[in-house]
Amino acid sequence: MHSYPQPAEALVETMTRAAQVEPSRAVAFQGAPGANSHRAALEFAPDCLPLPCFSFEDALDAVKEGRADRAIIPIENSQHGRVADIHFLLPESGLSIVAEHFLAITHDLMALPGARGPFAVAWSHPQALGQSRHFLRQRGIVPMSYADTAGAAAFVREQGDPAAAAIAPRLAAELYGLDVVEQRVEDAADNTTRFVVLARAPLSAAERGAGPAMTTMVFEVRNVPAALYKALGGLATNGVNMTKLESYQKGASFAATMFYADIVGAPGEPSVDLALEELAFHCKDLRLLGCYPQARPRD
Repeated sequence: MHSYPQPAEALVETMTRAAQVEPSRAVAFQGAPGANSHRAALEFAPDCLPLPCFSFEDALDAVKEGRADRAIIPIENSQHGRVADIHFLLPESGLSIVAEHFLAITHDLMALPGARGPFAVAWSHPQALGQSRHFLRQRGIVPMSYADTAGAAAFVREQGDPAAAAIAPRLAAELYGLDVVEQRVEDAADNTTRFVVLARAPLSAAERGAGPAMTTMVFEVRNVPAALYKALGGLATNGVNMTKLESYQKGASFAATMFYADIVGAPGEPSVDLALEELAFHCKDLRLLGCYPQARPRD
């Protein structure tokens, strides 16, 4: 609780108490109230009770421990790439991906009431700073990293420095009594972040519905030449579309590589079943992290 700046603490306490009363409506998110993840939770489930958590691990733990029904986690941004190391966090959590949500990202430059610059520094999450880097360079503002965007806004309010600004959603300015000095300071008009929604149990086929689906997995191929080529061959021969593939090292030996992948389709579809069977044959480890309705066409 006390990891948040003082202006955010009262809001965190109020939202946490509400979630304790009705955990079945609670959606955990990382960051202070007013963060983009807070916005995503409200946009995805307007009737939910958003539960702020200081870290991604805290948000996942809230679901594991029953303090929240679901968690919403950003995993990639259209301008700045990967956000959360979901391929590390999710397999360890035992949770399942049950939905995805795309959030249009807009950032505002905000400061103390009456402050209009010039500003020496701007505080924000590294992702938001990266998404606004041209704006900051043009104005000679030094980017300063903070744990999340809304927390940065609360920090600026707490510090009381008129030469300091924050880059955060407009909701944060409203919650912490800051003035929006410049609107839409992100460098790209189509700036979008993809979120995944996590729950304790995977969706059944009936819950998922009949529409297009996505399946997310992690796998480790055998340490032999052309192992990845052979493993992915089953996707190609069965006409399964892979929309995401990322590699990361398993442990410190740098000898074992894990892969995180998204495919279009769901187990139970003949083409997907055949592709996964062939993939598993060439893998030392294959784990499905979730199958869920597709929120945006991938074809």
